Amino acid sequence: MSTYTENVGNKLNSLLQKTYDAEQGYKKAAENIDNAVLKSFFTRKTKQRYDFGHELKNEISSFGQTIEKGGTAAGAAHRTWMDFKSFFTTNDEQSMLEEAIRGEKASIEEYKDVLTETDLPSSTQTILLQQMNQIELDLSKEKVMENIS
Repeated sequence: MSTYTENVGNKLNSLLQKTYDAEQGYKKAAENIDNAVLKSFFTRKTKQRYDFGHELKNEISSFGQTIEKGGTAAGAAHRTWMDFKSFFTTNDEQSMLEEAIRGEKASIEEYKDVLTETDLPSSTQTILLQQMNQIELDLSKEKVMENIS
């Protein structure tokens, strides 16, 4: 089994902050959409990312690493962009779903980066693979919803 290093802690904290960003982004999307199916989907994704965050925090702290609080400036800017876009776009449901898809693709790349560039203990690798697989599954659902929204 591998041991946690500062590099692992930093990568996981970066992933944790982006998970906070995604949670807040999905929450904002759920608050700003009228379509009941999409509202339910975004609400479920908010809860999912909340749960992902807690799993990551527990894993980070179980190896004695410091947990960084809050999201990133880029995440806050992205939520502001989503607000702006939904205000000026005629089909705000479509644009929010497109932004969600873009964000999910970025999340998958972040998970792949941590999984391939970092020597991880098996427990951490298992958590990250499960979370990434769930994001990939949901991404396929989002793409289907994009075609019917």
